[in-house]
Amino acid sequence: MLKKLILFSACLLLVGGVGLATRPENQKDKPPEYQPVPNWLQLPKGFKFGLATAVATDKDDNLYLFHRGKPPLAVFDKDGKFLRSWGEGMVRTAHGLRIDHEGNVWTTDLSSHQVIKYDPTGKVLLTLGTKNKKGKTPDRFNQPADVAVSAAGDIYVADGYGNSRVVKFSKEGKFLKEWGKKGKGPGEFNLVHAIFLDGKGKVYVGDRENNRVQIFDTEGKFLEQWRDTGAPYGLFLQSGQRMLVADGRADVIRFLDLNGKELARFGMKGTAAGQFLMPHGICADSRGVIYVTEGDGERVQKFVAR
Repeated sequence: MLKKLILFSACLLLVGGVGLATRPENQKDKPPEYQPVPNWLQLPKGFKFGLATAVATDKDDNLYLFHRGKPPLAVFDKDGKFLRSWGEGMVRTAHGLRIDHEGNVWTTDLSSHQVIKYDPTGKVLLTLGTKNKKGKTPDRFNQPADVAVSAAGDIYVADGYGNSRVVKFSKEGKFLKEWGKKGKGPGEFNLVHAIFLDGKGKVYVGDRENNRVQIFDTEGKFLEQWRDTGAPYGLFLQSGQRMLVADGRADVIRFLDLNGKELARFGMKGTAAGQFLMPHGICADSRGVIYVTEGDGERVQKFVAR
């Protein structure tokens, strides 16, 4: 009997020791589990979803959706109520969408080869690129995929389908510099598809066909690359703590730490809630709610922490 008690006590110590040793380090940075919220979006009459490319939220957690249907840019409140829309007859091929620190809306249009800045009601404030003219010059893009804007107003364009570069502009739209070329080495790209700024001097670039995220400083100096990303169709840095990656090839959402290590993932190929057909754009609002647009799935899904 005494032997059994000693053995049982030893097992308790071993289990307790393992728990104490692993719980703080392994669980403190682990993302929460997320579940889909079905039938949350209240679509207006006549709204027709197309390939859904990008999504962003403003300071009030209003949702801005960019897609290849009518109307191409639609705005909803945090509960899914439709607010307004614009872009019919203006947008040819929707792709990238971001909202800057002042609440302005930035889009990229593949077919017109332009980046356009709007106010929150749809008024055009600034245009980069020459309409319907492709090229590789300070005033011409070739199917720009994404855009990011710093707190100071500097503009970074992922000129990624026809070209393989990142282009930097001033707040006023003046060309400052560019970097990148086609290839697989550091600082080279094979489809610059997504771009995101951390506000601390780092530029994260989704190098889609090379299956990696490359990190640069704000002047284009290569810092490092992450390989544990799958195909980064969409990027979003959540609360400055972890990178959300929409892996459009594997049909999953990945959570990475700031060293590029995968912390968790969710999703699989399919059409049910919580499944994906080419997740393309991703963002999180101030409450931690995650939104994902799907290319082939032609929808936007909402996810909340359990």
